[in-house]
Amino acid sequence: MSIRLIVKHPDPVLRERAQEVTKFNANLHKLLDDMADTMYDADGVGLAAPQIGISKRVIVVDVGDEHELIEMVNPEIVLAEGEQLGPEGCLSIPGLQGDVKRANRIVIKGQDRHGKPIQYDSTEFLSRAFQHEIDHLNGVLFIDSAESVYEARKPEDQEQDGD
Repeated sequence: MSIRLIVKHPDPVLRERAQEVTKFNANLHKLLDDMADTMYDADGVGLAAPQIGISKRVIVVDVGDEHELIEMVNPEIVLAEGEQLGPEGCLSIPGLQGDVKRANRIVIKGQDRHGKPIQYDSTEFLSRAFQHEIDHLNGVLFIDSAESVYEARKPEDQEQDGD
């Protein structure tokens, strides 16, 4: 396992639609392990493969709740309802935050590292993190949909943050 370099905006890989994963093998397992290590090292709560320069539909999320680390391959939102507005930041856009409107509840399905189908029904912060990371897989950044963008607050002032 190793820590990878996080690519920064405006790197073109952040604007691409990531490719579906079709091979569930040791390379994918190493990618997932490295993504988790990279996310934790950067004090993030989520990371998408394009953020480390890999155009694959792979995300990791850990918002510090009972789910702990969630790995998802080829994630897709199958239900979205309600609405929430909250602050988000991004490891690929350091120094900025924005207020982004998201669905309050989503159902997301995908696959685990072995290709087995998995599904999560999430609300609030976990829902926001999933939506933020899936946006990355579609070449969308939080600054594209933020109602306002502003200089990031100091970590001790932040209640919630994106990846």
